[in-house]
Amino acid sequence: MNRVLRLPGVDALRLPTHIPLGLRVFFRGAFLLLALVTVALAVSVLQDEKQRSWRNYQTGFAKTQAQLVSRLRHPAGQLALLNPSVRATPSGGALHPLLLPFAAIDFDDKAKAQQAVEMAGCLAQYGDEASLCVAVGSNPLAGGFIYTVGSFASGELVARELGELDLSRAHRVRVTVTLRGQTWRWLAPFEASGVAAGAVRGRLTGFTEAADGQTADRPVRDFRGWLWQDARCLEADSRPDCARRSFFSLRLPVEIFRDELLAQRGKLVWPPADLDRIDVRLQVLPPGADAAPLFDSSQPGASAPFALNELSSLLQPGERLRIARHSATGNAPVIELNGVDDRSQPISPWMDALIRKLPVDGFDQALAATDSVSTPTGRFDVTLTGDVREVNRALSRVATRVGWLVGALLAAIGLTWAAIELRVIRRITVLTRRAAAVRRSVQGAAVPGPGNGEIAIDVADLRGRDELGLLAGTLGDLLQRVNEDVRRDRIRVAQEQDQWHAVGHEIMSPLQSLMVLHADPSDPSHRYIHRMQQAVRVLYGQASPAEAFEATTLGVDALDLDAFLSDVALNAPHAGISNVLYAPAGQPVRVKADAYALEDVVTHVLRNAERFRPAGSAITLTLGVDAGQAEVRIHNTGPAIPAELLARIFEYGVSEATSLEGPSSMASGAAAPPSEAASHRGQGLFVARTWMAKMGGTVTAHNEADGVSFVLRLVCA
Repeated sequence: MNRVLRLPGVDALRLPTHIPLGLRVFFRGAFLLLALVTVALAVSVLQDEKQRSWRNYQTGFAKTQAQLVSRLRHPAGQLALLNPSVRATPSGGALHPLLLPFAAIDFDDKAKAQQAVEMAGCLAQYGDEASLCVAVGSNPLAGGFIYTVGSFASGELVARELGELDLSRAHRVRVTVTLRGQTWRWLAPFEASGVAAGAVRGRLTGFTEAADGQTADRPVRDFRGWLWQDARCLEADSRPDCARRSFFSLRLPVEIFRDELLAQRGKLVWPPADLDRIDVRLQVLPPGADAAPLFDSSQPGASAPFALNELSSLLQPGERLRIARHSATGNAPVIELNGVDDRSQPISPWMDALIRKLPVDGFDQALAATDSVSTPTGRFDVTLTGDVREVNRALSRVATRVGWLVGALLAAIGLTWAAIELRVIRRITVLTRRAAAVRRSVQGAAVPGPGNGEIAIDVADLRGRDELGLLAGTLGDLLQRVNEDVRRDRIRVAQEQDQWHAVGHEIMSPLQSLMVLHADPSDPSHRYIHRMQQAVRVLYGQASPAEAFEATTLGVDALDLDAFLSDVALNAPHAGISNVLYAPAGQPVRVKADAYALEDVVTHVLRNAERFRPAGSAITLTLGVDAGQAEVRIHNTGPAIPAELLARIFEYGVSEATSLEGPSSMASGAAAPPSEAASHRGQGLFVARTWMAKMGGTVTAHNEADGVSFVLRLVCA
C-alpha cells in the first residue's frame, strides 16, 4: 500500500538538477582564461624572440660576410681561390702542385721559404712532425719550377762526402714528378756546408735517377735544394741521438714548363691547365740502401691545405656562398657552398606554421652581400646570400622544445580542471540530481521505494572527509531518520486499516438485517440503508477517509436531475431536514452523474444549511441549464461567509472543532455549541467536492444579499 508523504516546505522547494549556469560559466571560464593567457604569453614570447632573432641574424650575416672576405684576402684564402680543386679531406698518394699567391719562393733562405709556405698555408700536415708543400709561383717569368718545401723529424744527419759515388750512405731526398706521360726522378743526397750553434746546414744536390735506381754521374744544374736541421731536440731530453726537426727547400726544374715559356712568350697561360694532374712524390731516406723512408709524401693520414669548401663551416644554415672569377665576358663560377642545415632536431609542423605567421618588420627583405678579392691572377667576386626562412626554422626548433613546457602547463591546467570537475563539480551535480529526484518523488502521487514507503537516495559513493562528503553523509543520515519515521507511520496505517476492517465488518452485519426488514424499494428506509451500505464499502479497506474518498471510482450514468431533486425535496423530512422547497422544471434535465453520490452531495449541503439557517426558514432548490451544463443552486438565509475563507471551506478536516472555522461556522458566522462541534469532523463539504469532481462537475459557495448559496454544476448528458 502506497501513501502520499508530504514533508513541510518540500512543495515550495525547487532543487536544481545541475550546477547553476552562471557558476559553471564562471568556473570553466576562469580555467579557459588561464589557458588562453598561457598560450598568449607563449605567442608573445615567440613574437619577441622572432624579432630578436631577425636582428641577430642580420648582425651575424654581416659578420659572416666580413669574416669570409677577410679570410679569402689572406694568403691562405688566396691560395684556396687560386686552387679551387684542392680537397679539404685527407688524401693519400702523390701530391699536386698548388699555385702560390706569390711570384716565387726564395728557397735559398730558410726563414723566407718557411714564412712563405706557412703564410700561404700550402703545407700538407703529416704525423711525426712532418709537412710538405708542393707549389708553383704565380709569375711564369720566374721560371718553370716546382717548389717542394717541408720538414721532417730525424736523428743526426749523415752527409755525403765529396766524390762519394754511393749515395745511399748519406741522408737523401728522392723526388718523382709525373707530367703528361713523362716522369722525372731526382735523388738529392745531403751535403753539409757548415754547423752554427749546433744547427746543421747543407745542400741537397740533385742527381737524375733512372727507373732502375741508377743515378747520373753529374748533378742537375738547375736542381737546387737546401736542408737545415735545428739544434734543439723535439722532446725534452739532451741525448745526442734525439730527434730534431729538419727543414728542406727544393726547386725542381721542369723542362716542359721552360720550353713552353720560351715558345709561347707573351701568350703563355699560367698556371698550366693540367696543374692538378701533375703528380709529385717526395721521400726522405736515411743512410742504407734498403732502409725505410723517414718521410713519404704518399703515406696516408695527410691533412690537405685550406680549401674553399671549408668555408661552409662559417655559413649559417640556409646561407649560400658563391665565388666567381671576374671577367669582362661574364663571371665564371668557381664554387658554390651552402650552409649545413641541421636536421637532427625535430620541428613541429604546427609550431613552424605558427612561427611563420608571426609578423616582424622587415622580415620579407632578402639578404645579399657582394664583395671582391684581388689575387695575382685576377679578381674574384664573393656573393653571400641569406635565407630568412632559416630564422623561422631555428626558432621553430627552440619553440618545439619550449612547446613541450607550454603543453605541460596546459595539460596541468586541464588536469586540474578535470580533477575539480570530476571530484567536486560532478559529485555536487550527482548529489543535486539525487536530491531533486527525491523532491520529485516526494511531490508525486506516491512515495518512492520498493513498495515500502521509504525515500531512496544513495550517497555511499559521495561520502568522504571533505565538505561535500560530510554534506552527503549528513543528508544520508537525515533521510535514514525520515525513513524510520515513515516505517513507524506505515505500521500505524496498517493498524488503522485493521481497525477499519473490524468496524466495517461490525456495521455491515446489522445493515444486512435492516435491508431484509426494509426490502421494498418503495420504502424510503430501503434507500437510506442502501446508501449506508455504499458508504461503508467506500471506507472499508482504506486507512483513512480521505484516501477512501479519493480512491473510489463512481459509476457515472445519465440521470434525470429534475426528478432527482423532486425526490430529494420529498424525502428530506425523513433525513431530519424540513421545509426544503423545489419547484419542478416540468421537463426532464438529464446529466452525467451517480445517483447515490449526487444524493450524498446534496444531503451534505442541505445539512450544512440546516444547521445555520434561522429557525423555520426555508431552503430552496433551483434548477437551470446554461451552455450545456445543469446548475443546481441551494440557498439558505443567514450570515455570509468571510470572503478570505471561501476557498477553504471544502478542505478536509476544517470544522468548528478546529482553530480555523469549518464551513458551517463560516456560514453562520458563529461557533456551534461544544456538544455539537464535537460531532463534526469537517468531512461533509470535502466529500461533496470530491464526488462532484469524480462526476465531472463542480461545487462552489457564494455569498448572497440575504444568505449563502451553494452552486452545483454538472455536464448535461
